[in-house]
Amino acid sequence: MRRTTDASGSGRPGRGVTRVTGGDVAGWARGVRRQNGRMAHLGLVALLVREYDEAIDFYVGDLGFELVEDTARPDGSRWVVVRPAGARETALLLARPSSTEQQARIGDQTGGRVGLFLYTEDFARDHARMVAAGVRFLEEPRHEAYGSVAVFVDLYGNRWDLLQPRSTE
Repeated sequence: MRRTTDASGSGRPGRGVTRVTGGDVAGWARGVRRQNGRMAHLGLVALLVREYDEAIDFYVGDLGFELVEDTARPDGSRWVVVRPAGARETALLLARPSSTEQQARIGDQTGGRVGLFLYTEDFARDHARMVAAGVRFLEEPRHEAYGSVAVFVDLYGNRWDLLQPRSTE
């Protein structure tokens, strides 16, 4: 994998547009820009999964995410990216483990605490849809000072918050 810069003339990472080339990563890294000296956004979060197809079924079918990419790689793995429908910046890279240590972390990547936060603009609608799809919630919805929330688990046991932040308007 190689990092290059353009347009700024500095030749140093962190100036202008940084691109990562090589393999399937290039497609995702293309166009990542710094804005006002800060990174633009968090693009991908890797999530260990047992099998690609069962993970796609859960995230796309049960949670309502969209499949962004599913590309076979030369090593027999796949580059599988999903994201909440309508999201444009942050997505999940569904990754099969490549070691026994990683295998042991499937479903427990954050040590049993909530580690992923799925924001919604309509908590009641999305909670009802997810319950109807068989998503397992660990608690009844709560209405906190910061918004409406309920903890659910994905098919591997990772804990998520379904969260509708309270409007500040």
